[in-house]
Amino acid sequence: MDFMEAYKSWIEDDYFDEETRRELKSIEGDRAEIEDRFYKELEFGTGGLRGVIGAGLNRMNIYTVRKATQGLANYIKKMGTADRGVAIAYDCRRKSPEFADVAALCLAANGIKAYVFDALRPTPELSYAVRKLHCTAGIMVTASHNPPEYNGYKAYWEDGAQMTSPKDTDVIAEVRAVEKFSDAKTMSMEEAKKAGLYEVIGSEIDDAYMEELKKQIIHPDIIKSMADDIKIVYTPFCGTGNVPVRRILKELGFRNVYVVPEQEKPDPDFNTLEYPNPEDPKAFELALKLAKEKDADIVMATDPDADRLGIYAKDTKSGEYVGFTGNMSGMLIAEYRLRELKAMGKLPDNAALVKTIVTTNLADPICEDYKVKLIEVLTGFKYIGEQIKWFEENHTYEYVFGLEESYGCLAGTHARDKDAVVAVMCLAEVAAWCKSKGITVWDQMVNIYEKYGYYKEGIHTVTLKGIDGAEQIKGIMERIRKEPPASFGGLKVNEFRDYKKGPEVTGLPVSDVLYFDLSNNSWCCVRPSGTEPKIKFYMGVKGDSLADAEKKLEELKENVVASLS
Repeated sequence: MDFMEAYKSWIEDDYFDEETRRELKSIEGDRAEIEDRFYKELEFGTGGLRGVIGAGLNRMNIYTVRKATQGLANYIKKMGTADRGVAIAYDCRRKSPEFADVAALCLAANGIKAYVFDALRPTPELSYAVRKLHCTAGIMVTASHNPPEYNGYKAYWEDGAQMTSPKDTDVIAEVRAVEKFSDAKTMSMEEAKKAGLYEVIGSEIDDAYMEELKKQIIHPDIIKSMADDIKIVYTPFCGTGNVPVRRILKELGFRNVYVVPEQEKPDPDFNTLEYPNPEDPKAFELALKLAKEKDADIVMATDPDADRLGIYAKDTKSGEYVGFTGNMSGMLIAEYRLRELKAMGKLPDNAALVKTIVTTNLADPICEDYKVKLIEVLTGFKYIGEQIKWFEENHTYEYVFGLEESYGCLAGTHARDKDAVVAVMCLAEVAAWCKSKGITVWDQMVNIYEKYGYYKEGIHTVTLKGIDGAEQIKGIMERIRKEPPASFGGLKVNEFRDYKKGPEVTGLPVSDVLYFDLSNNSWCCVRPSGTEPKIKFYMGVKGDSLADAEKKLEELKENVVASLS
């Protein structure tokens, strides 16, 4: 069936509701729009679903969500764990509560109990809830930091992490095996509740989650002594972080927490933001304005589902606020935790730090200094969560911290996904410690660079939408794979790794990733995004100073873009 036939079948089939058919009739004659909506089914990938909200095969709607959930339900039943139930949470985006209930009622119709949060919650709390409730799986309805027209659906397994191989590919196969939308089961809310297959959860999970976060505080005495002095500006970017972040900071004793009023309440349109992403400096405009008014020590922002954190801190020399990358904030927390735990005699002998292959090499000298095992995994926090599971099962290492370059990190093992709520808490403690030493968080970051080297990383992203864009991205990867450059400017390629060749060559699972280990402590890597129509070029250098590192990074970026894109 071609895209036009698929389009006509949705309009003519009374299985689809009147609102859906009316939306589709409104684009009659717009061939390009019809093609984009129907040239393929919205793919259930290794991270679940993510796409533009709307009617059609290649869109997030109640039908694509229900069909995906039927595939997940079929897998759960095959695994024989249907009696353990599935936890479901959702964020502030359009249709998020509706999609959560569509998934819950599909599970219920399959005899699988759904535990559904009573209101929006962060992604890390869903990860925690899966394990707390001993569920077989979890669903988080969110599009993370994507623009407002998107929504998505992340699938988790019993360990609280997003699924990895072979479970991810097995679930994908089950989803694809659901041939017709009408094959996806559902039932009424009334029937589901009467059968005990739909249960609302809320404050009891919140309370337990908060207690787990508090276990990660190292120096409560420092927080107590600095609580009146330190000033924190926070913005939840109109998402899920407002309630849990304010609660944990208040319960720890921080008294001067100022929330950006325009971005405090949930807003699916993100009206005060071009892009609700802590990687985007423009997203901090209102927060920085408030920080200057309050003379704040630190500025923190969580993305809409509160699994990623961005920060700014004041530079003592200039008095200006300086932005941190995810690599910087993650390593700031990591170095503090390793240092203070070691000083207290609480750093395990078998401690391990886990990072992704595109995350800063600053982790290497820090882990070497504190005699901590450094483990690298593929891009995606689920691989960090997987390592925690393996540590526990095999009694090998004790997890102390994990981070990825895209502003995600995790202290503790309460969750198995990145957790911006615990990251806010940890950074607030770091800020309190810095305040007690008469320095700023930025000063401490410079101190770390002075000790271990000025590592700096960057990313160049190319967006290529639609069917043509997908083919272009595929073509770029194939061209680089067949003819990898021998150098980038003056930097020689010491080693080229194609992660599609699998563990025998790379030591890691098969992945569409190309990595160049370069001379002069430099590197670059290219991979397609797993959630957006983008191809990403990552790179990193080591300099003798901030200015030197910046110069080297810009030169490398120019050469990478010229050679690979």
